[in-house]
Amino acid sequence: MRIHVLQLIVGDKLLSDSYNTVGLHLLSAGTVLDASDIHMLNRHNVDYVDIEPRANGLDLTEHSEIPNRQANESQLLNFQNSITAIKDIFNSVSTGGSIDNDLVESAFNPLIDSFQEEKDVVSLLLSLTSQDDYTYQHSVQVGMLSYYIAKWMNKSEKDALYIGKAGYLHDIGKCKIDPDILNKPAKLTNDEYNEIQKHTIYGYEIIKSSMKDNTLALVALQHHERMDGSGYPMRKKSTEIHSFSLIIAVADVYSAMICKRVYQEKRDLLIVLKELHRMSFGQLDPKITQVFIRNMIPNFIGKKVSLSDGRIGRIVMTNPSDFFRPLININNEFLDLSQLQDIEITQIAI
Repeated sequence: MRIHVLQLIVGDKLLSDSYNTVGLHLLSAGTVLDASDIHMLNRHNVDYVDIEPRANGLDLTEHSEIPNRQANESQLLNFQNSITAIKDIFNSVSTGGSIDNDLVESAFNPLIDSFQEEKDVVSLLLSLTSQDDYTYQHSVQVGMLSYYIAKWMNKSEKDALYIGKAGYLHDIGKCKIDPDILNKPAKLTNDEYNEIQKHTIYGYEIIKSSMKDNTLALVALQHHERMDGSGYPMRKKSTEIHSFSLIIAVADVYSAMICKRVYQEKRDLLIVLKELHRMSFGQLDPKITQVFIRNMIPNFIGKKVSLSDGRIGRIVMTNPSDFFRPLININNEFLDLSQLQDIEITQIAI
């Protein structure tokens, strides 16, 4: 039985060997797939595989309670250390100091090392929270997500770490913005919004003078630019924007939407992916956004969901023709959202 990779479930058994597009052998015939196998096939851009027929056509009951990955003690410690470090960097720069590159790398690199082999990014994002200011947690999340996106795009480890570092420092210019404006719960005035936009310019100047790194500085300057020219501060378009800035832009938008801020409640992860998909038609780079969505979606398998009709279930299979309308298991009965356009997923939890 030949099916799309996004229709695989834990427990499916391969009928034949699986290879990627350049002929690298990935999995052998007879392999009983687990979550990491499915993620690997997806990461290598495998579209279809042959599996043994499932009992009773679609017997998913025993696989509906897939365990979800949560950050361990070491990962949580590295996450908190990286938040403390970026907070110290912000405070230092705001009082006239400079960015200490050794401090950046000693905080960010161990964080990436501890998460490097993780596959379930969704569970990790749900389990990693901090009571610190949104700006600091956001910086860490964007650094992590930027690293993951770079790896999913088959960048080298060196480039992926560098791109992650760029994400980690992308908002450093906010240390020059009045906290009363940054944390204002009410709608910003035009003057306040114009001042907020200047954080990109401040970030460029800070990194340029502190680290003498043109690319890191450019990412800080351009991460709010948009493909259609609707961004800021320079209204750059398409190829005028550095490729690393385009990666950080996707990570930045996603993290901003899933975090709670003083003026905005956090939004559900799957709903945010839908919004990213919409933004890929003009604002965000479509190829980068597609890579991000393609690699995030399989991680939703096994997650508990609340539906718009009040029912609660778990995602057991994604839908390759519509990522956002998967198959749901509700008390061992299966609901195909692709066939029920009036029902939506309203919340996803671990």
